[in-house]
Amino acid sequence: MALRTNPTERQRRLGAELRRLREQAGLTLHEAGALIDMGRVHLTHVEGGRTAIPTDRLRRLCKGYGCTSVPFVEALVSLAEDKGKGWWSGYKGDMPAAALDLAELESRAVGLRSYESLFIPGIFQSEDYTRAIFRVSDVVTNPVDIDRAVEFRMQRQAALTVEDPPTVHAVVHEAALHMRFGGSATTRKQLLRLVELAELPHVTVQILPFTADGLPMVKTPFNLIASHGGILETIQLDHASQSMFLHDPDSVAQYGRHFDRLRGVALPPVDTSPSAISHDVRDSLGLIQHILYSHY
Repeated sequence: MALRTNPTERQRRLGAELRRLREQAGLTLHEAGALIDMGRVHLTHVEGGRTAIPTDRLRRLCKGYGCTSVPFVEALVSLAEDKGKGWWSGYKGDMPAAALDLAELESRAVGLRSYESLFIPGIFQSEDYTRAIFRVSDVVTNPVDIDRAVEFRMQRQAALTVEDPPTVHAVVHEAALHMRFGGSATTRKQLLRLVELAELPHVTVQILPFTADGLPMVKTPFNLIASHGGILETIQLDHASQSMFLHDPDSVAQYGRHFDRLRGVALPPVDTSPSAISHDVRDSLGLIQHILYSHY
């Protein structure tokens, strides 16, 4: 079977977890391969996500590594069995591989935590707001490509309304509420949409005000995506030209701490229940409303 030249994030994750288990067990590639009658080179490709591993061999390998967590092993089996097919498959070749990986992760997620500093998070964006962002971006320039990119981002939002949706918790910097894309009318509609989505029972939105004290040194927006019952977590970092995925335990723990600190210094969550509605800028809804009615 030909080797994969561009493994997906799911395929890379499976390989990385197997390598981590092998290293924890203190085994060489040759010793580990002997557990399942697999050559050293073949196992190297498995760990690199460049080739598949049958689930029976996967289970034997985990057992040989001394991994006794049944839920964790089953999560790895699920990664191995998953064909990676979904609505995003129709955008292959039109969208960057990292965007397809993010869509696949979101579709499998049980929990999404995000921090955004200059934009409303993509999963909350309105069509006009998204289009305005792409129009001023140097990443997508062709009008046809822009249409396709906008369509793709709108499709991602289906994760919010599926039968069993993930819990979503977003911390958005106040700066993002002031940034105008597409003019005042488009920005106003976007802020109203943000409040509307925050009304969903599984969605929490907090605004991080300019006046917040004790901010963690977070230089880039990020998403923490939990899947497979929360057993596996992936960090997605947004950079100017590309996205990066991290899933090593230290990075996951570090960004988990970052998020906890961000939400700790952010304003109380948007709450539109009658008993909670106020125009106090010391809560997230009050600040959004203040900006809406004073600037837009």
